[in-house]
Amino acid sequence: MHSDFDIIENNDDFLVINKHNNIDFHCSDSGLGIVAKVSQALGNIALFPVHRLDKMTSGLLLMAKSSQVAAQFGELFESRTISKFYLAISDKKPKKKQGLIKGDMKKGRNGSYLLLKSNDNPAVTQFFSFSVAAGIRGFVLKPHTGKTHQLRVAMKSIGAPILGDPRYYPQHQGDVGFLHAWQLQFELNGQVFEFTAQPTWVIDGISNWLTEINAPNELPWPKL
Repeated sequence: MHSDFDIIENNDDFLVINKHNNIDFHCSDSGLGIVAKVSQALGNIALFPVHRLDKMTSGLLLMAKSSQVAAQFGELFESRTISKFYLAISDKKPKKKQGLIKGDMKKGRNGSYLLLKSNDNPAVTQFFSFSVAAGIRGFVLKPHTGKTHQLRVAMKSIGAPILGDPRYYPQHQGDVGFLHAWQLQFELNGQVFEFTAQPTWVIDGISNWLTEINAPNELPWPKL
């Protein structure tokens, strides 16, 4: 048990951790990033991150233990054969209860991204939303691309910005960003892997909601 992460899987090829909230991905002047912290905790082993999580986002993070395995994961992400499911919470009602959020993303002057109506190289996200408690909605998000801030921008675009998001919902800042990398599913070298990390959020109705949707891959996701 570590203060910044929990180890979910540690084998010869890769490592999966549950990253805690408000931990930087990259190293900075303020301290080590999560990959460096994990490497240090495990005796300074070499780790090759194959995707990333924003500072505010908790949950599953996958790291290869060699450049060869990292390349294999790169191919899986490129072919979109890794399934990722995220959970998010908002106190706003979305423009639609479920569906597809698709569009090009453009970086604005202040560092925030905008979702455009064009589709030259779009960010693609599917979602379902649920009533969790009075004034609280839960979302299961399935990204099909891996753009920077993709899910945070997608949520804002449907009128339901994520609670605790300092950039896209500054009116509701808090100690916790309610975006969590919940499940990972993939096949590597003929073996199927599935990992789950439950969020540690404390909100009325959360545990009942998570019990109801414990198998996100069984939700009726339409084909793209």
